Amino acid sequence: MNKANNKKSILLVYPKYTETFWSFKYALKIIGKKAAYPPLGLLTIAGMMPKDWDKKLIDMNVEKLKDEDIKKVDYVFISAMIIQKESAVKAIVQIKKIGKPIVAGGPLFTTGWEEFSQIDHFVLGESEDTFPLLVNDIKKDTVKKTYINKEFPDIKKSPVPDWSLINTSKYNSLCIQYSRGCPFNCEFCDIVILNGRIPRFKTKEQIISELDAIYNQGWRGGVFFVDDNFIGNKARVKKDQLPSIIKWQKERNYPLSFNTQASINLADDPELANLMVEAGFTTVFVGIETPDSKGLSECGKHQNENRDLVLSVKKIQNAGLEVQGGFIVGFDSDKTSIFQRQIDFIQKSGIVTAMVGVLIALPKTRLYKRLSETNRITEETLADNTKFSSLNFVPKMDKETLLNGYKKILKTIYEPKNYYERIKTLIREFKPPKRGLQKLKLYHIKALLYSFWTLGIKNRGRYYYWKLILWSLFKHPRHFPYTIGFSIIGIHFRLLTA
Repeated sequence: MNKANNKKSILLVYPKYTETFWSFKYALKIIGKKAAYPPLGLLTIAGMMPKDWDKKLIDMNVEKLKDEDIKKVDYVFISAMIIQKESAVKAIVQIKKIGKPIVAGGPLFTTGWEEFSQIDHFVLGESEDTFPLLVNDIKKDTVKKTYINKEFPDIKKSPVPDWSLINTSKYNSLCIQYSRGCPFNCEFCDIVILNGRIPRFKTKEQIISELDAIYNQGWRGGVFFVDDNFIGNKARVKKDQLPSIIKWQKERNYPLSFNTQASINLADDPELANLMVEAGFTTVFVGIETPDSKGLSECGKHQNENRDLVLSVKKIQNAGLEVQGGFIVGFDSDKTSIFQRQIDFIQKSGIVTAMVGVLIALPKTRLYKRLSETNRITEETLADNTKFSSLNFVPKMDKETLLNGYKKILKTIYEPKNYYERIKTLIREFKPPKRGLQKLKLYHIKALLYSFWTLGIKNRGRYYYWKLILWSLFKHPRHFPYTIGFSIIGIHFRLLTA
């Protein structure tokens, strides 16, 4: 450990995700990747540290946390989301056995710090304002127990993430953040607690600097804008950010493709959707939640009310954006008919990647508070509602009926016939721009051969697979790469929901 000249040695630790839809564990194996996304938060924190500090990052989704790495450092910084809680607890035990001080931050600790008595220091909330105070105190060996920012800082202060700390080839996609906060206030969502309701933005110069950093790392591929709602301020993103991204992409012949999260009102703004496509966006995740109007009203999803949701999805698809969708069952207003209604909606909309989960009450959300007041909370959640079907509250519907109905949705939408039909529905609506052919890479060939062998020969749904392949080749040959890609992702969903 080197304390001379205030130089410190820091280990940044990112715990392993519990297996969920978003882990894409099985699909990643096929293309030789270790994880879907790198830990953008920790990479950004690393960018805030003094240049002369020694830094090492261990992403436990990619490599093991070893005792020898812990022993070498002055402090261990750990950041996690609730879905990483189980792994975070194990990592904390491992670190404390060696006796190193831990600095913890991120959503898991911001909303649940009370559960972690073994943590030495907390950085709660966003850290642009508080982190410099922590750094100064570390230099003076006067570190406080808690650094808390109850306000939402100006993210123009946020630095370029330190991409030098990871091996980018281990990841399927890199990440970038343009804004924080969401103007909506869904009852079950903790975004307004963590990031507020008034979106805050980086400048276009910041975003271009971050794109340059990714590009200079040699990355050519997907980049996920992690914003909870990329279009939280539609006028600003249209006028400011997208034109500068379009210019950057055109000057480099579109080296990157983007995906993000957005609200359904994207369908109401063709200009915005077209600009996103021109900038290189290919996919948006939209929280549909439920086709039931009572459920939408109950959870405060007012932006989804009083509209034809299927038509809205198709408008976005027509613009050239694949729509991934989030769906929830378990609202108090849900009747037993909701399970078939969800299936019918998903099939009709052509949402291939449908993330269906049981409602969970996240700490400190409006939902959690409402259920607590009537003694309906049964346990703290691990946010594993898209695999293990766990409930952390007493539902209005019979619990067994709810969980069996949930399992019925997953089994139905991901069985081969229905899944491949949904791919066809999307491709009929999907109108991406015509750009130059993507450079063929070894993993593309590997994926194609794997698809033919696993789905076309070994799989029980091979009849429907070859029917889809031939349909795509003859009817929509330009979309054939999408057909193969979606088919392979389907393997992940079927294995995960088996």
